[in-house]
This record gives sequence, structure tokens and C-alpha cells, in this order.
Amino acid sequence: MRRSVLVVMIVVAAFCASIASIRYGMNEANASETASIPRPANDLPVQGAIPKLEGAVTWLNSAPLTPAQLRGKVVLVDFWTYSCINCIRTFPYIRAWADKYRDKGLVVLGVHTPEFQFEQDLANIHTAMKRFMIDFPVAVDSNHRIWQAFGNRAWPAIYLVDPKGNIRYRQLGEGHYDKTERAIQALLAEAGKEKVPTDLVHPTASDEQMAPDVDRIGSEETYIGYEQSTNLRSPESVRKNALQTYSVGELALNDWGLFGAWTVMADRGTVSKEGSGIAYRFSARDLHLVLGPGAAGKPVRIRVTIDGRAPGADHGADIDEEGNGVISQTRLYQLVRQAGKVSARRFEIRFLDTGAEAYAFTFG
Repeated sequence: MRRSVLVVMIVVAAFCASIASIRYGMNEANASETASIPRPANDLPVQGAIPKLEGAVTWLNSAPLTPAQLRGKVVLVDFWTYSCINCIRTFPYIRAWADKYRDKGLVVLGVHTPEFQFEQDLANIHTAMKRFMIDFPVAVDSNHRIWQAFGNRAWPAIYLVDPKGNIRYRQLGEGHYDKTERAIQALLAEAGKEKVPTDLVHPTASDEQMAPDVDRIGSEETYIGYEQSTNLRSPESVRKNALQTYSVGELALNDWGLFGAWTVMADRGTVSKEGSGIAYRFSARDLHLVLGPGAAGKPVRIRVTIDGRAPGADHGADIDEEGNGVISQTRLYQLVRQAGKVSARRFEIRFLDTGAEAYAFTFG
């Protein structure tokens, strides 16, 4: 996520100018399938050779792979990290492509490159892979070695490699699924594979994996930690790495505040007293928050309100209609999905137990 932009329709220029740790938001909505003929492979110029896949701390679902072992295959390399909402929303497509084209010679290779320290934990990665039904090989790139070798700059990022080991296509950020699949089809056809499908996948997804409502997102990714925090409107000054009592009053759109006792660190805030919480005035169909139970690892109860009331039909997948939920793992939690008209709302979360950690809001 680091300084990620969840705004819609990110243009190519923004990709090129981005700094080394940006999570991109949604690109243009997928184009119509009226152009049903796959693009010719000569529209996919060589962008360089696939670098060595060295430096992973371990590999999951596979022994370590090398470019030499992948010769003769079309390879889709997917850079992701498990709490990134943009990555999560690509998984239905990645899984569908892996299943559809496996027999035609496509190899899907995930590279899990973390942003936050908790994303380096192998137990957390295993849990996420099970949750998202990831059964293809994954290089655990906790030291960013493979990321750096590719010169990558975004979560998620997809690279397509031809059977000769040349990178032929790159997609930074979610979206443009039709173009990516057409490129897969073109490279498989170029490789001489017979009866390559020409239709496009339309995977179904629910909860946090559902595509965002791009026309109605009016809020951007927001960090809790002081290193990248923006629009914090609690009147008290942040005491870095130290206990502080905060308060929050009225909020304008996309402003937020802490209330109660918090210890705010570079990448997160830690709840230091039960009953403390966060308020955020947002506008989007979905609100997510990356949360964890903290160092003690004990489940933390939460209660969410929207405009001061129980969320009812607007509750997210990780809470009930009364707004109650439990933080038992460090991951992204979907807390709001507006069921009807999307409008600006005041979201509040109270932590009924101490120790919880809050990292970042994202929207959909």
C-alpha cells in the first residue's frame, strides 16, 4: 500500500512516476469484449529477459524455480502481498487463468513481497493462501530481492514471460483483465499451442474479493502510522511511539481521528485501553481496515457503527448486523458494504479489548 493511490482510473504516467513502494488502485474498467479476436503477439514487444528468481526466503507449493526450468512455458508472474486490497481483488482472475490455461502451457508464479512486517510471517502467509485458495507456486520474497530484480514498483503487478524467457507484457495495478488475458492467449498461440481459447473469464467473487464500485469511490487509502498518515483531525498532536489520549469531533469528508488511548508508531497504531477507537468520514461502497490482535495474539472484540447506529444491512463480511466482530488474525477486514445508495457516512470502530493494531483503511 505504501503511499498507494486507491483512486480510480490511474493513468500510465502515474505508474512511471511512482516511487518504489506504491500500491496502485483500480485502473480503467474492463473494456467490452466486442474485440473478440486475441491481440497478435507482435503487439507485445520484448521488454527484457526474466531475471533470476533468487533471494526468496522460501517457496510454497513448489520447490524453487529458475528461469531455465520455465523455458518453453508462458509464465505469469504475479507480485502481491496478502493484506493489499488491490491484490486481493485480482485473485479471482489469477485463479481462473491458472485453471483455464494450465493445460495449454501457462505457469502462474506468485511472488509475495511484503509491505508490513507482519506480512513476512510464514504462518500468516500460509493462512492467507488458504483463505484465497492459492495453489500455484509462490516465492516468499520477504527481502524484496525478486522485486528489485524485476525493477517492480507496484502491488499488484503482473508480468507475462514468453517461452524464450522474454518479458512481453506488464500490468501495474488491478484492472485491464481483458487486455491481460488477450496477451496470455497471444503468447500461447505464438508458442504453437493448439485450440487456445478466445473467450474471456468472468469469475464471480464476493466479500473483499469483489470488484470495487469504481464510479462511487470517493475516499483513498489512509494510513494510521505517523510515517504516512494524512488527514488526521484529532486535535491532539501525535506523540510518536508513546502513549497519548486522543479525541475526535466533527469530520469533513475523508478526515479521520483517533479517540481514547493509543500508541502511534511509524506503520500502525496500537490500542492502549479498551473502548478506544477510530472515526472516519468516508464515501465508498466498501470500507476495509487492516487490523491485528497485537503482540499478545489474543482475539480482540470490536463494535462498528455507521452514523452512530448499528450498520444493519450495510455491515461488511467481517462483522454482523449489530456491528460486532472479532479480530483474531492480522489481515484486511471488510467492515462496511453499503447495500443501497452510496453516500458519505461516519464510520466508527471501538475496540472492546486492548492491544489491537490498526494499519490502514482502503475502499472499494
